[in-house]
Amino acid sequence: MSGALGRGSVATRLPAQDLERARRFYSEKLGLEPFDERPGGLLYRCGDSFFAVFQSTGVSPGTFTQMGWEVEDLDAVVDELRARGVRFETVDAPGFRTDEHGFALVEGNYPSKHSRGERAVWFRDSEGNLIGIGQPVH
Repeated sequence: MSGALGRGSVATRLPAQDLERARRFYSEKLGLEPFDERPGGLLYRCGDSFFAVFQSTGVSPGTFTQMGWEVEDLDAVVDELRARGVRFETVDAPGFRTDEHGFALVEGNYPSKHSRGERAVWFRDSEGNLIGIGQPVH
């Protein structure tokens, strides 16, 4: 690690036009509760990482993955989220496309570490943010 940023940590921030709607989505659909909250923002903790959802007047373009999880058992996570009402997106991009079950094999993709790629799915939160979930392929 060199440079000041190499010694820092990364935090994802997702915009929300309606913070209460976003709070309900993250609670009801994803089973997450805020770790901390302040006026205009919610902070969530997942493992050793954090992400924030903040009140914004801007609209997410939803044209690219804005945040992603890396999980050990993608099938189990998808089953749980589908049971909670999460709808997964069809994402077709150069080099991959989602299959009839909503999964894509993304060869050589980061952020999966120490793997040759990942199996992945995508969904949108209540605010239109495109969120991915991946499982490393070894």
